Amino acid sequence: MTNGNGWQGWSDENTEQNAMKILITGTDGYLGSLLTPILMRQGHEIRAIDTGFYRSGCLYNGLAIPSSMLRKDIRHITAGDLESIDAVVHMGELSNDPTGALVPNITYEINHRGSVRLAELARQAGVERFVYMSSCSVYGSASGDYVTEGSAVNPQTAYAICKTMVERDVRSMANDHFSPTFLRNATAYGASPRMRFDIVLNNLAGLAWTTKEIKMVSDGTPWRPLVHALDIAHAISCVLKAPREAVHDETFNVGDTSQNYSIKEIAEIVAEVFPDCELVFGNQGADQRSYRVSFDKIEAKLPHFRCEWNARRGAEQLRDVFQRIDMAPEVFHARSFTRVKQLEYLIRTRQIDQDFFWRNGAT
Repeated sequence: MTNGNGWQGWSDENTEQNAMKILITGTDGYLGSLLTPILMRQGHEIRAIDTGFYRSGCLYNGLAIPSSMLRKDIRHITAGDLESIDAVVHMGELSNDPTGALVPNITYEINHRGSVRLAELARQAGVERFVYMSSCSVYGSASGDYVTEGSAVNPQTAYAICKTMVERDVRSMANDHFSPTFLRNATAYGASPRMRFDIVLNNLAGLAWTTKEIKMVSDGTPWRPLVHALDIAHAISCVLKAPREAVHDETFNVGDTSQNYSIKEIAEIVAEVFPDCELVFGNQGADQRSYRVSFDKIEAKLPHFRCEWNARRGAEQLRDVFQRIDMAPEVFHARSFTRVKQLEYLIRTRQIDQDFFWRNGAT
């Protein structure tokens, strides 16, 4: 099976008889560039919105551009943009913890206030479904037990704190006409045209390919659940197709319980997949986030959802992609594929202002 970008992955189903008008934020991003063509091939009409921070980089050819594409910050979305929309899939936030540490005030402004405002506009416009990309990072540092959607959250960073705040505030908007669903994704991995090398498996695979060496700064003991980007896309598609009562005001961890790995296990898998790769571990690191997650609920309530990928298969996919494009070290280290590097560049070159809006003429 291949996805729309030619890489092996989850196959689509033809759902034209249930076609929707869907507004997707963050369509130029790591996940958005995979999700958008999948939903388009299913017959949905896509209205795409992205501010364009990461559009300068493309790891390989395969981007599908919707006919309706708006270059717009989510803080500038208007009621008119949501006219006649059936569902919103919202993933257009500043992503990951280093970015949140770089500009915590702007992270709160975009990720919390901007997301809540978008949900308010969607409800006022009569949008029936609102799918929000949350994160398992809301669990922070947990005990040895597997956390579930009912477990207490313990966010450790501005990024994760904003996720919990959006869940809280958007949940209060749920009513008979507005159905939010919250997807707490495990840590993503896998190939994408808008690649990210600042997430753990992708980063280790890039190091293994370019240096034949993985030097861990920690002992690798913390736990992380992983999920392939295409399996996240599959989960979103399942939520959009599910009966309203199955997803109304529901939170789902997105992943597979068997795919909780220690960082050490992830590194060992990558080292085994990439030939002649040497693996070295360090001491206990400063990042104490560690959690194992149960994904039983999503499998029970959305019976069509199952993860098709695991860490080894994902590492093999990345190895094949790197080989196919003959990836050079300078590509792996390029600012376009690391969120905080790209944002620091846009700030340094004064293309975006202190509030992260594009300056006149910069776009």
